[in-house]
Amino acid sequence: MYARRLSIYSVKFACVALLLVAQAWPQEKISKSDRDLAQDMLQVVQKDVRQHYYDPKLHGLDWDARVAEEKQKIDKADSMSMALSKIAGLLDSLNDSHTFFLPPQRTNRYDYGWQYQMIGERCFVTRVRPKSDAEAKGVKPGDEILALDGYIPNRDNLWKMQYVYAVLRKQPMVQLELQDPAGQQRQVDVAARIRQHKTVVNLNEGDDRDVFWQRHEQLLRARYADFGDQLIVVKLPEFGSSMAEVQTVIKKVRKYPAMIVDLRGNPGGNVESLKSLVGGVFDKEVKIADRVGRKESKPEIAKPSHNPFSGKLVVLVDARSASAAEIFARIVQLEKRGMVIGDHTSGSVMESEDYYETMGTTAGILTRGSMSVLGAPIFYGASITEWNLVMADGKSLEHTGVIPDEIALPSAKDLASGNDPVMARAAELLGVKLSADQAGKLFPYEWPPE
Repeated sequence: MYARRLSIYSVKFACVALLLVAQAWPQEKISKSDRDLAQDMLQVVQKDVRQHYYDPKLHGLDWDARVAEEKQKIDKADSMSMALSKIAGLLDSLNDSHTFFLPPQRTNRYDYGWQYQMIGERCFVTRVRPKSDAEAKGVKPGDEILALDGYIPNRDNLWKMQYVYAVLRKQPMVQLELQDPAGQQRQVDVAARIRQHKTVVNLNEGDDRDVFWQRHEQLLRARYADFGDQLIVVKLPEFGSSMAEVQTVIKKVRKYPAMIVDLRGNPGGNVESLKSLVGGVFDKEVKIADRVGRKESKPEIAKPSHNPFSGKLVVLVDARSASAAEIFARIVQLEKRGMVIGDHTSGSVMESEDYYETMGTTAGILTRGSMSVLGAPIFYGASITEWNLVMADGKSLEHTGVIPDEIALPSAKDLASGNDPVMARAAELLGVKLSADQAGKLFPYEWPPE
């Protein structure tokens, strides 16, 4: 599955029953049993990586030495959060966008109330949740983030910062050094909204399942805007739809002479959805990429749909466009099918699988793989890259990304006012007059439920 899951951290769900169990890891001094738990997690995760990682030589790392190093650090860690960060550090040493630790989740949900991303080489606040502490403290879209808790964000470290704050070590308070569009600088301490959620959520049956999937499908649905019979715009938040749903998209758009596919913020998703979309805009077979694994290499091919969209095509991307979104944009470039405009993409293109593990506790004794112990089971694991993806030009997009045919970026003032000059420029290229203000109103942002 092609998926960049570091900016939004979404979990892939199997077709079997899945229980998400949240564990609270307080910051007080770590106990011996918790330290042993962390050491056991380290050993299980490192063995999974050794067994499944696409490069059996692990990029030349002395893996045993790295494992031993992190083991010693866990022995000296003064909190469980710090111990878990050592496991994350081990996987981070592979410098692979799709290989990372999936720690046990906390019982508390943290909502920081603001979103941010790279635009060009600068980091900006892009959205602020209404009635959040961030809004109360005056944080606004268009504010440039000069530092986050003293760390200066850039394209190389931003995803790691987001992983730490969203997944690994959630913080009740963050300190922002901001600069507004007028150039005025200020420092703001912003509190997260912390809410306790259910310890066990059953996503296979009952009300929990129904509510979850309704929200999931609502946020990730394809959205449309048309301009008479001249142009249709399709916004795809993620490649999470089924092939049938993507074919519905193609059926809807094929009557138009021009289409904009908005993949900004799209982190990737299901490979079959990607193949279906590629097949829906080409009248021939197209090689997605060569999948290079530890034992073999094989091509991934998209076959054309019965009646594909044949009109003009523009694809929008930004720094948060990742994985499958990047692959689609690059295919459009390589096949000279259309034009890609926006920002340099994230360069996070591998194929991975999630390996989940469980531990249970009973009378202080750890038992791996048990779902029926007296204590609550602990779910954790790792996302592990199983295939490198090499495009038709013989190059991988990992760490390089897609450079648009035309760079188009919103300014700080555009972010502050909600304008979208990138969409407006795409419409202009296809012969439709659309102001940046009008473009900014096409797809109002929908905040996920708290």
